[in-house]
Amino acid sequence: MSPWILLQLSHARGSETLEYANFLAGMRLSPALRIGALIAAVCVCVQGQNTQSPDAQTEAKGMPPRAAPADYQAQAQAGALTVAAEFKGHSVPTLQGTLSTEDYVVIEAGLFGSPGARMRLSCDDFSLRVNGKKTPLPSQRFGAVVGSLKDPEWEPPVPAASKSKTSLGGGGRGEQGGANDPPAPVQIPIELKRAMAQRVQRAALPEGDRTLPQAGLIFFQYRGKTQSIQSIELIYAGPAGKATLALQP
Repeated sequence: MSPWILLQLSHARGSETLEYANFLAGMRLSPALRIGALIAAVCVCVQGQNTQSPDAQTEAKGMPPRAAPADYQAQAQAGALTVAAEFKGHSVPTLQGTLSTEDYVVIEAGLFGSPGARMRLSCDDFSLRVNGKKTPLPSQRFGAVVGSLKDPEWEPPVPAASKSKTSLGGGGRGEQGGANDPPAPVQIPIELKRAMAQRVQRAALPEGDRTLPQAGLIFFQYRGKTQSIQSIELIYAGPAGKATLALQP
């Protein structure tokens, strides 16, 4: 074999060796690159969690406490804690306006103590006795109420006028949607549902270790009419002690 051919083969083998070495180096570096990308993604996620929007940081702020316990319908003492409350029926007051629910009744509660006092709060500390029944109603999380919420100010869109039965077919047997058919159920827009859920979440009683005073809404499942309620008592049994408040139906 001529020297020129040997020289060309040597160059070709050298090029293949270099490409193979580069391939192996890439295989060795790719795990490191993947790990670096993962660390960068985690850093971005943590940074996003530490820079929440103001709306996200005030999700569970509750209702503004009234000036004094006497500003509510009823008050009772549980140790160093003063529990005040007012029955709202099926109305759901929020800072953006009043909503309603047919499946739950609402209590607006205010919790007061000495200046700077702290207390562990939970809606589980409350129950509701209606018409003197032996077993009181347990409180419910705000999320359970969301599905039954209504906004009195929202009006469903007016449906388009149905086509005349005499047009094109003269009202043949194939016609659907007769005058005697029940109206189609009203579908609340998902954006409105989400907005109502956020309003109720912000108005619900804040939970956890909190500086007093605090106030917010507590929910109890009750589908009956409020006119049928003769007596109603809010029962508190929490870290501060026990108290019972007789509310006005």
